[in-house]
Amino acid sequence: MKLLFPRALLVLMACLLPVLVSAQTITLKVHHFLPAGSTAHKNFMVPWCAKIEKESAGKLKCQIYPSMQMGGSPPQLFDQAKDGVVDIVWTVPGYQAGRFLVTEAFELPFMVQDSERASRGLWNYAMKNATAEYKGVKPILFHLHDGALLHTTKKQIKTIDDFKGLKIRAPNRQASKMVAALGATPVPMPLPQAAEALSKGVIDGAMIPWEVIPTMKFEEIAKFHTEGAPGEAQMSNTAFVFAMNQAKYDSLPPELKKVIDANSGPEMSAWVGKVFVDDIAPGRKSAESRKNTFYTLPAAEIKRWEAATASVAEEWVKEVTSKGFDGKRLLDEAKAASK
Repeated sequence: MKLLFPRALLVLMACLLPVLVSAQTITLKVHHFLPAGSTAHKNFMVPWCAKIEKESAGKLKCQIYPSMQMGGSPPQLFDQAKDGVVDIVWTVPGYQAGRFLVTEAFELPFMVQDSERASRGLWNYAMKNATAEYKGVKPILFHLHDGALLHTTKKQIKTIDDFKGLKIRAPNRQASKMVAALGATPVPMPLPQAAEALSKGVIDGAMIPWEVIPTMKFEEIAKFHTEGAPGEAQMSNTAFVFAMNQAKYDSLPPELKKVIDANSGPEMSAWVGKVFVDDIAPGRKSAESRKNTFYTLPAAEIKRWEAATASVAEEWVKEVTSKGFDGKRLLDEAKAASK
């Protein structure tokens, strides 16, 4: 009789174990490269994490680590998620030049017209054409920012001729080619390095979207801002991915996978695109308050820039075609999805 109680207890514990495991709170480590005051952190990642916590009845939570607090550099973020160092990352795939070749279509000059719609299009395009580039992670969403424009320290850029002799920070490989095609020297670097490079005179200007200007205090360093006219295609943009370690996702109970799935995909991508668009005005206002100088490119000048940079897209088509893709089809799909 003495042996029955321990055996019965073991059977009971075995029955309860799945329930106990299911009831555990799972805290996801989320890592990214911008400060906690950035649009990405406070207006996207914090609300997203709150949403999955609510919809999972508290079984899913996030611990967000901004500003590379878990170590490494921005180009290493994707592999931190892939290798399971962290659970989720928000990063720029293009910080690893040439690795995400198919995704780069959305970073070609004058490709994106509306960041909300194009972010939805980027998801659909990437899920159809670029899944091999994201092996090892589960993409939660893709998005674009509000469009890069030119910020310079000593000289206003008004025409294509003004690029000569300047060193301009470029956020990705295609933007670097664009800057070179316009006549300047491209200096590729992740965003966190750009403010210091501008302030020390290492570069003369930078391609940066409005929304991040006040977060990194670029308006205190760059006195001149060159924009495209409303309704025109953006000079340049950058593709972002919010991605989860695949093994971590696979380890979740079915009901928690459903929560992640419900907060992934094209509409969530479009939502984040809109989050960035909504922060254009505050970003621009930070530069206006310092009485910085603004210049809006006339349509005729934009046409000159488009003509000068057309070779960038042509070169990309040749490159992806040489890797076994149908480059022309991919470019056409990206254009349709972007505009």
